[in-house]
Amino acid sequence: MYIFETYLHLRQHAALKLRTLPKTLVGVISQETFEKYLAYNIDKSNLRFVKQFVTIIMDSATLLFGVLPRLWKKSGEIVESTGLDAENEIYQTLAFLACVMYWSQITDLPFSLYSTFVIEERHGFNKLTFWLFIRDMLKGMTLAIVLGPPIVAAIILIVQKGGPYLPIYLWGFIFALSLFMMTIYPVLVPPLYNKLTPLPQDELRKKIETLASSQNFPSKKLFVVDGSTWSTHSNAYLFGFSENKCIALFDTLIQQGTNEEEIVAVVAHELGHWKLNHKIYSFVGVQASRVQMGFVSSHWKLDLMILILLLFGGYILVKNSNDLFMSFGFDTQPVLIEFILFQVHHM
Repeated sequence: MYIFETYLHLRQHAALKLRTLPKTLVGVISQETFEKYLAYNIDKSNLRFVKQFVTIIMDSATLLFGVLPRLWKKSGEIVESTGLDAENEIYQTLAFLACVMYWSQITDLPFSLYSTFVIEERHGFNKLTFWLFIRDMLKGMTLAIVLGPPIVAAIILIVQKGGPYLPIYLWGFIFALSLFMMTIYPVLVPPLYNKLTPLPQDELRKKIETLASSQNFPSKKLFVVDGSTWSTHSNAYLFGFSENKCIALFDTLIQQGTNEEEIVAVVAHELGHWKLNHKIYSFVGVQASRVQMGFVSSHWKLDLMILILLLFGGYILVKNSNDLFMSFGFDTQPVLIEFILFQVHHM
């Protein structure tokens, strides 16, 4: 997979070095703006090459030197040192995941810092201070600590008690969890990072509401997000679930837009993603990649069900393979490690 992704990345990287302005953009943007776009994306592409290479080296070393079984045993020792039941798989799994999370933060930090304070800064986009960067990172870790344990505990209990219908139970839980997160995320998470204020009752709001109504988008609220605190990038996005959807505009979009039609055009682009179910296709695509399937049909609801069931069905086939666990250095078969080895085995 790494080789294939690198091949695609190389093709894209080569395309970024073509300095000729495409005919479709002639008269739309200047050559200078186009070259700035290319320079920015080449810098991001170079960083991605380095990060992917470092990641594959670290992942390979993790498997080669038996880091996972050692870390699993160490997690049991950590649980025991706190006075909790070291035989409780949920406690040990949470300790294991905490170690993995902190290690991931450490290894990813240099790339995040370079991306934010070198690349974004070099091209005039960054507005973040170092302390705001650290604050947002800590907020993300806190969210993981709060939301992760109940989800992990539920999955472990389902696997332990699921019996022959385990794939169906896992599918039902993941599907319900996805719906729940789609509902709760826009209500609880964005306010932790951004300040959302209602879009004023002006001509721009009327034009956006008219556009949304013309596409039958059930918009309940329109917000302005203080994106300028973090970056000069401008954008818009949609969030919410079912009939309770909202539209959010970055304040930078309003500040940088030369006229209201430009801003409405950006919203129209986002509405196009919603209208064509691109978010659903993307979600299905992730599931497809996990079961090594490359085709996603337009009947996304059926595909989603089948693909996730195939994923968990394949997991069941590997779940009780003693040889697989022993080959990776494990003398026990914890649920989390089963999922990790299943993914590694099918990479």
